[in-house]
Amino acid sequence: MSGVSGKALDLPILKRVLGFVKPYKGIFYLTAFLTVVVAFTAPIRPILISHIIDNELLKGNLEGLWNMTMLLIAVLIGEAIIQFFQSYLTSWLGQTVIKDLRTQLYKKVLNFRLKYFDNTAIGTLVTRVVSDIETIADVFSQGLLEIIGDILKLVVVIGVMLYADWKLTLICLVPIPVLIASTSVFKRVIKTAFQDVRTQVQVLNAFVQEHVTGMKIIQIFNREKLEMSRFEKINKKHRDAHIRTVWAYSIFFPIVDMLSAGSLALLVWWGTGEVAKEESTVTLGVLFQFILYIYMLYRPIRQLADRFNILQMGMVSSERVFKVLDTNSSIEDTGSATAEHIKGEIEFKNVWFAYIDEDYVLKDVSFTVKEGETVAFVGATGSGKTSTINILGRFYEFQKGEIHIDGKNIKEYQVASVRQSMAVVLQDVFLFSDTIYNNITLNNSAIPMEEVVTAAKVVGAHDFIARLPGGYDYNVKERGGMLSVGQRQLISFIRAYVHKPKILILDEATSSIDTESELLIQKATDVLTEGRTSIVIAHRLSTIQKADKIIVLEKGKIIEQGSHQQLISHDGHYRKLFELQFKESEIPTN
Repeated sequence: MSGVSGKALDLPILKRVLGFVKPYKGIFYLTAFLTVVVAFTAPIRPILISHIIDNELLKGNLEGLWNMTMLLIAVLIGEAIIQFFQSYLTSWLGQTVIKDLRTQLYKKVLNFRLKYFDNTAIGTLVTRVVSDIETIADVFSQGLLEIIGDILKLVVVIGVMLYADWKLTLICLVPIPVLIASTSVFKRVIKTAFQDVRTQVQVLNAFVQEHVTGMKIIQIFNREKLEMSRFEKINKKHRDAHIRTVWAYSIFFPIVDMLSAGSLALLVWWGTGEVAKEESTVTLGVLFQFILYIYMLYRPIRQLADRFNILQMGMVSSERVFKVLDTNSSIEDTGSATAEHIKGEIEFKNVWFAYIDEDYVLKDVSFTVKEGETVAFVGATGSGKTSTINILGRFYEFQKGEIHIDGKNIKEYQVASVRQSMAVVLQDVFLFSDTIYNNITLNNSAIPMEEVVTAAKVVGAHDFIARLPGGYDYNVKERGGMLSVGQRQLISFIRAYVHKPKILILDEATSSIDTESELLIQKATDVLTEGRTSIVIAHRLSTIQKADKIIVLEKGKIIEQGSHQQLISHDGHYRKLFELQFKESEIPTN
């Protein structure tokens, strides 16, 4: 897809936006029809007022005056009703379209591979899903149809004016070229100003979001004054960008009012002279009629600059949203087999994996995990431990080799089915701003409270949960900030337990907690790993001594594997790691 063009009428993009209207084309056609009706009914009121003045008021026809006044009121009410439905339906259409578009976009984002999120700022995606899509709604409510309606109204009004009196019309239109030129300049200036505003809003939002999240670091290192100074500079740029838009409007609107007054002055100057002539076709009613037409001309012209800017911003936002929709960054899901009844046997055959190009973090890795076995991975940071579980869950796609589950190539399974059969307990536990119960079940209504409580007791977390206000209904707030690291970790163990995985993955589950919490989590680990295939990644070697097999990784390659006793019985890499964590006297000898 091409870059952001900035054209107000990028027809391919506009056509694609309108494609989302198809399910609601009846409403769209009705709205378009009402827009046309509004444009064609606009000259009726001035015509009626002209007739009332010339034929009823000046001739003293009270009955006719009453009848025509009632007709004028009926026309006003009719116009109000039509405009209400036209305005309501355009807004309804815009909000309904962006609801569908946002749903489609979020569904797309949900299926992106994790590599996409590694390379894309979260704030950018939030902007696409929320504010950019809101801008697209304005294309319907304040953009396309309104522009068509305003232009059509101008054409109709000028046509009626020419029909009524072409000389008066030309007199009224004398300032219009100046107005069109002013509008063109204003449109360019306000476009640049609005783009600057959007840029500064993005910078301000990013700064606030990041620094509120990292407020603890700011306060620990006494950086409040410095960060406040940075914020004031960013805030000043944000203010200045908005002031530039205010400056443009404060110049443009008075110019429009002056030109409108100029048209009115020319009309009065020429028109009153014509009214005074005995054989002139210009009457007092026609003069009032043209006064109203002048207001009808200048208001839409003044609004068109804003409308085109709204349409332009909508096209820019649409292109950004469509760029995400057109991104092909999902894991290839061509498998048909389900992993519902797998036993949990895992085999890696000569697997190579790289996050970027051919910079491999796993190199020719081969190992086997039997059903019910616990296998531990150890190694320095960057050795490839976490990468192993990332490709096993198909969160990333490996480049070479094969991975088998129960003897079948993992790519023959449905991606969702593979992930359904696994549970992962991460070092950095993510909890949503919700209750403990919902964080454990992940809003799966098939998991009852009784089952959650039973699991919590088995894992050893029920006591601390029961002491919280509301117990399992306690809201842990954003990212589980109301709980300690150990408590969050225990909740993640319960989450894994209630989902009954065939394959359990524990990634650095005890690396950041105190000794007391580690004992609880070690007990929970024993409960979770019993009777199921388990893969454990840990820095603390004391937590993996019971593993059936320990695999030592270094720079993406397996350099050792065996049981704890086998690996410390000879002078290898594992023994050296073990000696760094324990006294040499504590090492068992054979």
